[in-house]
Amino acid sequence: LQNATIEIGKEAFDDVDTVSVLYEGTNEPDIFWSALGGKKEYDTHADWMEVIRLFRCSNERGYFAVSEKCSDFCQDDLSDEDVMILDSGTDVFVWIGEESSDVERKLALKSAQLYQQHIQDLTGEARKLSIVRRGKENLKFIKLFHGW
Repeated sequence: LQNATIEIGKEAFDDVDTVSVLYEGTNEPDIFWSALGGKKEYDTHADWMEVIRLFRCSNERGYFAVSEKCSDFCQDDLSDEDVMILDSGTDVFVWIGEESSDVERKLALKSAQLYQQHIQDLTGEARKLSIVRRGKENLKFIKLFHGW
């Protein structure tokens, strides 16, 4: 592995005579950190993960349920058969999949209104409620997703 790494390094940088292999978690030399702009503490707190939340609204099991998706969501998490609620921290979006049922749409909208009121009661902040249909997503909604 080390020889292959050295060969890749030499191919990528033809004007370099020496290639150093570093392993994560070892004591990297100062020149390594200097090339990255200096050694800094790792940022272990991601504020956006505390704010942006995605919920799936579905009645696929014979009853209506709202469940929170993982915090690291993407466009592929939007299921066409369901309705999704997305809380951006300033807005609450109700995304409607083309194949979602009327029951899911009505109950998801009511759930979003209750959620919106709950957040306002907790924080004192009012969040705007918007409906977004699949294929007609606005930029404000799209930019909340990785790689859309």
